[in-house]
Parts: sequence; C-alpha cells; structure tokens
Amino acid sequence: MKYDLVDLRLFIAVAEAQNLTHGAYRANLAASSASHRIHRLEEALGVSLLAREPRGVRLTTAGEVLLQHARRVFARLEQMHADLEPFAAGVRGHIRFWANTDAIHSYLPDDLGGFLRANPKISVTLEEHPSPEIVVAVARGEVEVGIVAGGDGGARVERIPYRADRLVLIVPQGHALAGSKGKVRFSEVTDYPFVMMHAGSAIHTFTMSAAASLGCHLNVRIQVRGFDAVCRMVGAGVGVGLVPLSALRTVGLPEPPVTVEIDEPWANRDLQICVRERKSLSGFAAKLVDALLRTED
Repeated sequence: MKYDLVDLRLFIAVAEAQNLTHGAYRANLAASSASHRIHRLEEALGVSLLAREPRGVRLTTAGEVLLQHARRVFARLEQMHADLEPFAAGVRGHIRFWANTDAIHSYLPDDLGGFLRANPKISVTLEEHPSPEIVVAVARGEVEVGIVAGGDGGARVERIPYRADRLVLIVPQGHALAGSKGKVRFSEVTDYPFVMMHAGSAIHTFTMSAAASLGCHLNVRIQVRGFDAVCRMVGAGVGVGLVPLSALRTVGLPEPPVTVEIDEPWANRDLQICVRERKSLSGFAAKLVDALLRTED
C-alpha cells in the first residue's frame, strides 16, 4: 500500500481539526498537498475516509476505524523510542516486565525501585495486565518476566512464589456488612454500589469477570485510579470495594473503611513470579528475578 507515516499523521490532524485546511496547517503542509495525500490514502485503502461538508469534513465509519489505528501506530512508535532511548544513554540491558494491579500498586514500587537503583545500566518497561494475559505472554516468549496472582492456569510456565496476599471487601463504617464476624460470599454483595479501579486495570477486569460468572452486572458508582482513592471513596460512604489486603490504606483517613473477608476460592491472590523457564532467562531478567526473591515483606 502506497502511504506512509506522513499521510497517517496528516489524517489524524485533519480528523481532529475536522477541517482539511486547518489539519494541513497542523501537519505543516500546503492545503493542496494535504488534499492530494488524503486522496492517495483513500485510494490505497480502497475506502472513503472523509465526507466533505460545507464547513469542513467529518469522518466516515471507515475513517473512524483508521483514526483509532493510526493513533495506536504513533503510540507504539513513541513507546519504541522510549524503549530505545536508554540504550543511547549507555543502558546495557532492557527487560519487558508485566504485572497485575496488585503487584504494581503494592510491592513493586519499592522492590523494583531498589533493583533499578542497584543496576543503573538496566532499564525496565513495566506494563499492567490481567494475570491470564501475563501467563499467555510469558508462555509465548513475548515477555520474559511477569507477576501474577495464583490460580490462573493454562499455559505451561514456571511459577515462583513471590508474596502472600488476598482480596478483601471494604465497606463504610455503619454499613450492613460492617459488623459481619464471618466471611461473606461475593454473590451476597453484588447488589451494593461499587467503588472500582478504572476500566482497563487488571483488577477491574477480574472483578467484572467474577460478577459475570454469577450472571450479575455490578452497579459501579465511580471508577478511580489507585487503591488509596478506592479506600477513601468507600470510607466516605460512596459504595463498597474489592481490594488486595496489601493495598488496604486506612492510616490517616478521616473515615477508614471496614474490612470484610470474602469466602471465595479466588480471594486467595498470592503473587507469583512467572517465567517461561527460569534456567533459560537472559542474564538481566535472571538478575531481576533474583532481586525480587531477595525482598522481604
């Protein structure tokens, strides 16, 4: 197909400006050159991307699809540059590392921070993904090291115990469940309004899947970024929340939430380091795994 990154960048500019002339200006091109490039792009793809209107342009359905993909292309390019930049600065090794929400928000800031301070010539790309996705990526060799919650089986990988943890329900003080002395089933709480981490986070995906397995649709009152915010919102009476015990933050909160045990097999979320085969890890990845295993609770 005869188009290039300049064409895609121009298309994004025109789509965002909803005007060919303004888009061409943003892309540092003459309007006539921009029009020619857009026409050539449409011919190369075999679809109409823009509908010309008296006061500008609007995206066709095909144009909307291309816009999503074009933005992803440039996002991946930016990530590529970010991954390569450390090597230009003298970094000798790079590790792709995936982890679930729990690990990223609780243990890894300290554990990974210590590793990077001790190894200034190693860089790490850390991404958050649900445990099943991490296991598959490690098994395929797409990622060397992952941290997952226990119980996610399927792919053939090696798992190494990392940290003990479990999911708990948190509720506002005075809530109907606040005085529960025993454990509660997840099916008993699905009718309550929920405070959740943002859509796309691993624990959001996990919680919604747990509800779907019961045939339930959760009433999500608010989605936030960070377990601290979940604890604050629950403490303020917005709803209930499901968080790892390690991420529970109550110190300093004006109204700390109350913890309730969840009686479900999946509540046990012991964290494990996941590798394809430990003895076959690259030297840098092996060094990271060794460092993580030396950390203490």
